[in-house]
Amino acid sequence: MEEVEIQVKIEPGCEDLPLPKYETEHAAGMDLRAAVKEPLVLNPGDRVLVPTGLTVAIPPGYEGQVRPRSGLALRHGIILPNSPGTIDADYRGPVQVILMNLGKEPFTIRRGDRIAQLVIARVERARWHVVEELPETKRSTGGFGSTGLS
Repeated sequence: MEEVEIQVKIEPGCEDLPLPKYETEHAAGMDLRAAVKEPLVLNPGDRVLVPTGLTVAIPPGYEGQVRPRSGLALRHGIILPNSPGTIDADYRGPVQVILMNLGKEPFTIRRGDRIAQLVIARVERARWHVVEELPETKRSTGGFGSTGLS
């Protein structure tokens, strides 16, 4: 598997938090951790911007995709409303995660909690080509739900 080097800067006061890492041999994402100073309660229906204590330099031709953690979504209703969030190659600000509680109970975010995952992915640049007609396909204009449930 090819590796790409990502430069990372740890924000002052966040040296105690581990860097994101792959938890298993074939994991696609690395867990991002909450760099909150005090526990933060996220009530049902609320959303909050959670710092990670990191800034990154993603190389051109790549992006960082910030995605939800499936266990938080299933067990607590914690989602990322802009999922996946994109970290562009030219962004040098702090990495932060928008969390939202769709659950029925308040959810507490503590320092060091794994709150999201970061996937580093290649990106392609598109070039538009205006045409009078698009090539036909079997699906054609069938949209939402057009292929059924089973």
